[in-house]
Amino acid sequence: MNTNLRRAIGTAAVTVLAFPALAACGSSDDSGGGASDGKDKNVTLVSHDSFVASDEVLKEFTRQTGYKVKVVKGGDAGQAVNQAILSKNHPQGDVFFGVDNTLLSRALDKGIFAPYEAKGLDRVPRKLQADAGEHRVTPVDTGDICVNYDRAYFADHKVAPPQTLDDLVKPEYKGLLVTENAATSSPGLAFQLATAAKYGDDGWQDYWKKLKANGVEVVDGWEQAYNERFSGSAGGKKAKGDKPLVVSYASSPPAEVMGVKPQPAEAPTGVATGTCFQQTEFAGLLKGAKNPEGGKALVDFLLSRTFQEDMPLQMYVKPANQDAKLPELFTKYGAQVTDPGTMAPEKIAKNRDQWVKAWSSLVLK
Repeated sequence: MNTNLRRAIGTAAVTVLAFPALAACGSSDDSGGGASDGKDKNVTLVSHDSFVASDEVLKEFTRQTGYKVKVVKGGDAGQAVNQAILSKNHPQGDVFFGVDNTLLSRALDKGIFAPYEAKGLDRVPRKLQADAGEHRVTPVDTGDICVNYDRAYFADHKVAPPQTLDDLVKPEYKGLLVTENAATSSPGLAFQLATAAKYGDDGWQDYWKKLKANGVEVVDGWEQAYNERFSGSAGGKKAKGDKPLVVSYASSPPAEVMGVKPQPAEAPTGVATGTCFQQTEFAGLLKGAKNPEGGKALVDFLLSRTFQEDMPLQMYVKPANQDAKLPELFTKYGAQVTDPGTMAPEKIAKNRDQWVKAWSSLVLK
């Protein structure tokens, strides 16, 4: 499996990577305009450990403007957001990428972003534009956190795999599910929010009592859950994982067949599409950026089709730009989630901390 699928736990250390020059397609003077005018040639993107773009795409941006982009990586999404908040008076860079809708309100409330309406925003569905009125952040990608299942296990045991949250508490799935800690993992938090969206502010706790009684296992993060405990992943098979159900991504099946020859008729893992919660990732110009003009160009670029069509097989997420085309690997092997759970960022902000505290008390003790 391509490890760039990893979207959760990472190291706390900050890594600095120097990439070739980078800028937006068709950027104008007020959004970068090229680095040949004597302005700052360096643009710094701050992100989580899973940010990646192909060399070919970066070289194309090099030819267009001459901006040199450094990427500062700061662990998983939660760690990176917290670091951006702590350093807001002296930001680490010009643009932050990777704050998702589960953490967005925290970043907005702390005032780390400067308003900027990105070019190409009109090609992003309104439902993804969580801050449309103020344009402090720009939607870049979307994806779904879902329970994945090991097809071979359920075929061998002649049991139909679960499809909904209700299914997971049934006796036939007792002891089969591993999930991530909602207090330490982005997918774990999203799965907890999926249950809150489904069962309501009060009902989700009763659901988790049933899930706990049905033998759910909780581990710290996605890497451990998917690549060690889950029996359906390449890593899990190697580690002799024995859990045929795991909280992961709707894009995990394409990742499992990436580079496999010959290509199988279907991925070895499936997705329980009635268990999903939609995540959207945003980018924003950091307030106090040293190079705001280059930062604006970079935000524009993140919405360009060039970057958006590169992104699925680099970070295993779907483009926010509705004009961008998905690669065949996604359309053939990816799950089609038509009705994922959602929740307004304001509601997440109001309840997140108390829900996580209640979840920890209920599930971890």
